[in-house]
Amino acid sequence: MALPVRQQITYWTVATLVLVLSLWWLGNVILPFIMGGAIAYFLDPLADRLEKLGLSRATSTAIIALVAVLIFVVLALAVVPMLVRQLGQLIALAPDLLRSFQTFLNERFPDLLQNSVVNDTLNSLGDAIKSRGGELAATLLSSAMTVVNIVVFIVVVPVVTFYMLLDWDRMVAKIDGWLPRDHVATIRHIARDIDRVLSGFVRGQVTVCLVLGTFYAVALMAAGLDFGLLVGSVAGALTFIPYIGAIIGGSLAIGLALFQFWGEWLNIGIVAGIFALGQFLEGNFVTPKLVGESVGLHPLWLIFALSAFGTLFGFVGMLVAVPVAAVIGVVARFFIDQYLQGALYRGVSGRNPPYDAPPGLINEATGEVTGVIENGDNET
Repeated sequence: MALPVRQQITYWTVATLVLVLSLWWLGNVILPFIMGGAIAYFLDPLADRLEKLGLSRATSTAIIALVAVLIFVVLALAVVPMLVRQLGQLIALAPDLLRSFQTFLNERFPDLLQNSVVNDTLNSLGDAIKSRGGELAATLLSSAMTVVNIVVFIVVVPVVTFYMLLDWDRMVAKIDGWLPRDHVATIRHIARDIDRVLSGFVRGQVTVCLVLGTFYAVALMAAGLDFGLLVGSVAGALTFIPYIGAIIGGSLAIGLALFQFWGEWLNIGIVAGIFALGQFLEGNFVTPKLVGESVGLHPLWLIFALSAFGTLFGFVGMLVAVPVAAVIGVVARFFIDQYLQGALYRGVSGRNPPYDAPPGLINEATGEVTGVIENGDNET
C-alpha cells in the first residue's frame, strides 16, 4: 500500500533532521567516513576511466591507492616538515616584521602614529606575538592534530576511501533501488544536477587549488622569497573560497617581499607579478577549463555556507558545507521551476500576461495583450 504524500514528506523530514543531529553530535566519529567518502567521490571518475581501459574495478582501485600512498609518503617526508618549519620561522619573525612596519609608518606617516589608539594597538600586538608566538605555533599544531588525528589519516581514512571507491558503483545502484518508484525519475533528475554541480565545482575547484598552490609555491621559491612554500600553500588552499585566497596570499607575499627585499624593487615586482599572473591564469584558463563557466554556486552563497556550517558544526561542517550548499541550491532551483510552471504563479487560467492589462485587452485563448492602452497623449 503506497504511503500518502504528506506521510512521505514527514518521513523524509525526520530523516533529514536525524542527519543534521548526527553531524552535530557525532562530528569527530563520522569525520573519517565523510573524508573517505569525499575522497572516493573525487577519485571515482579516475577509476571509471581506468575501467574503460579494460581494468577491473579492484585493479583500478589498487592502482589509485598505490599512487596515493606514494604521494602521501612524499608529502610526509618532504613537504610537510618544510611547511611546519617555515610556519615556526614566520611566527618567530613576526615581531620583527611588525617593528619594521611600525618604523615605516613612523617615517612615512608620522601623523598616523600620533594617534594613541593606532600606536597602542601596534605595540600591544607586537608584545602579544613576542610573548605568545611559540605558544601560538604549538596551539595551531596541536589543534590541527586534535581535529584531524594522525591515526585517522594513516589508518581509517585510507581504508574507508579504498572500500568506498571499490564499491562506489554498487552503492549508487543500491541507493537507486531504494528510491520511491512514483518519484524515481524526478529524484534521478535532481541527483544528476547535484552531481553535475559537485563534479563541476568541488572536483574542479580542488584541482584549481592544487594547480595554483603548486604554481605559487614553486614560483615564489624560485623568486627567492624565504617563505615561498608556506605562502603558496596558503594561497592555493584558500583559493577554494572566492577572492579570499588571492587577497590573503597576495598580501602576505607582497608584505614579506617588502620586508625581505626592501629597496630591491625588481624582486618585489617579481613577487607581485607572480600573483598577478596567477590570477590572470586562474580567471582566463584554469578555472574556466576545470570548473566551467557556471555551476550554479554563487560566491556569496558559498562563503555564507562555509561560515554558517563552520560555526554550527566545526571542522565537519566546513567539509560538508560545499556539497550541502550545492544540494540546497539544486533543490531550490527545482522547486522554483515547479512554482513557475504551477497554478500558484500562472493563475487558474494559466495565463501569464506581461503586465496587469485590462481584461478586455487580453486574448482569452493565448493570454496575450491584443489592444492598446491609452496613457494620456501616449498609447502603448
